Amino acid sequence: MLLLNFNLLATAPGGVARLRELILTLAVQGKLVPQAPSDEPASVLLKKIRVEKERLIAEGKIKREKDEPTLTDDDTPFALPDTWTWVALGEVIDIVRGITFPATQKTREPAPGRIACLRTTNVQHTIEWDDLLFVDRSFMGRENQLIRHHDIVMSMANSRELVGKVALIEHIPHPESTFGGFLGVLRPRKIDPRYAMAVLRTPYARVMLIDSSSQTTNIANVSLAKLWPLPFPLPPPAEQSRIVTCVEELMRVCDALEVKGRLEAAQHAQLVSTLLGTLTDSDTPEALAQNWQRIAAHFDLLLDRPEAIYAFEQTILQLAVRGLLVPQDQLDEPASELLKKICIEKDKLIAEGKIKRDKPLPPIAEDAQPFALPQGWEWSTLAAIGIINPRNKAEDDVTASFVPMSSIPVGFLASHITESRPWRDIKSGFTQFAEGDVGVAKITPCFENGKSTVFQNLSNGIGAGTTELHIVRPLCRIVPKYVLLFLKTPSFLIEGEAMMTGSAGQKRMPRNYLEKKPFPLPPLDEQARIVTRVEELHHLCIDLRQRLTGKQTTQAHLAEALVESVAG
Repeated sequence: MLLLNFNLLATAPGGVARLRELILTLAVQGKLVPQAPSDEPASVLLKKIRVEKERLIAEGKIKREKDEPTLTDDDTPFALPDTWTWVALGEVIDIVRGITFPATQKTREPAPGRIACLRTTNVQHTIEWDDLLFVDRSFMGRENQLIRHHDIVMSMANSRELVGKVALIEHIPHPESTFGGFLGVLRPRKIDPRYAMAVLRTPYARVMLIDSSSQTTNIANVSLAKLWPLPFPLPPPAEQSRIVTCVEELMRVCDALEVKGRLEAAQHAQLVSTLLGTLTDSDTPEALAQNWQRIAAHFDLLLDRPEAIYAFEQTILQLAVRGLLVPQDQLDEPASELLKKICIEKDKLIAEGKIKRDKPLPPIAEDAQPFALPQGWEWSTLAAIGIINPRNKAEDDVTASFVPMSSIPVGFLASHITESRPWRDIKSGFTQFAEGDVGVAKITPCFENGKSTVFQNLSNGIGAGTTELHIVRPLCRIVPKYVLLFLKTPSFLIEGEAMMTGSAGQKRMPRNYLEKKPFPLPPLDEQARIVTRVEELHHLCIDLRQRLTGKQTTQAHLAEALVESVAG
């Protein structure tokens, strides 16, 4: 049944990871390979292990554990085949804790008298022998703290998600190697270490280890007292070998599925990039319409992944500000006339003392124009068509809106959330804005993620918020949402990120980039048509996401039901 539904599991969200878990679960439940009546039962193996352990205790080579716990039926997570038996992990696997040493006594380079020392970062899916520490051999108290072939290294102290992580020692590139105090070595007795690895990587073992670990603020610790009694399903030796062979074969299939998935994802991304590129390469709305028809028939196939829908949204914004999303209307008043009106309005505001005269910016040189504009459009700047970072005046007791950065949305259609405060409480020390102003984040990573909004529904038409905002106040009825979609275009964000100044993690987009960045200005009526079309297409993207999420949820539920039916 597992093989018959392999494709369903593999293509579900997180499917390959679930497949790996299912394979391991079936393996340790005795459901992956058939039992052989001729196999020597696990109870005989257990007796041999106990006899050897008593011999080593008698010879003084190991010590008897104090208060060794015993398993009861209540401790066993699931039923086992008749030839298997449940044992405590510590009965069949020796557990060795790592060495401790002062932080000042470690180096990254080998030297005489020093040995290689593994640490938690070296324990990945396999042991990574790069970036080792080297410590004086004298810190190793016992010879059993030397790593041996087929040892299992476990992360005994780590984050909650990573504690209990294991990797198998398959080769040792250094003459001698040990392991640090946050690690433990599990050394199986007469048990195939690869089978022991399979047990320790099962979901049930991982959950038990995590739940039994002691927790501090950032670190979870697995103690020997909690690890020793971990229920361990012990199969006959011959079946262990068959299980390991089957697990390795199926894991290779999972590896191939992951590679195939990555290749398909890369190929799909290339297809999306190429086809959407044909849209942005269009010279006119008519050419765009023709190119659109070529891909419309494959829309569902093209936009069947979240990243493809996101790429489509970015393409919409690029097309919008290039004048390709809606046709031009020859009856529209050209943008050149709009710029004249803006100059008149600015002169009036200057005369009234409401704003100061800006230093005039030179016209956008032809070689600085990012692309050709449609007839009726003009190249301008945000500083030329509006006021950057304006100030407001109001009585102290007037109620105003406060908008924190956390309420500034990333999406184009999302609206921000406001809270009311007296103007006297927010007029100083915050960025001011008014109804219809456009705000854009200026600090990483908020700017890079496109956090920007048109401020709407402000109490008494005014508000304030974080100082990590730049504000644009459009003049002469310029459509604020058209300014907003320009601020969300990939070209504005990518170039703005490159222009940021400051230290890493605290870089800011300078005001002069916002002021001087070439701004494609359409006629007023066309601005409204562009915004309407963008909103229509964004609603389409929302619908696509919902359908995709529904499909993935259904697929995930089917896969979950299949896993439960097979593993249950």
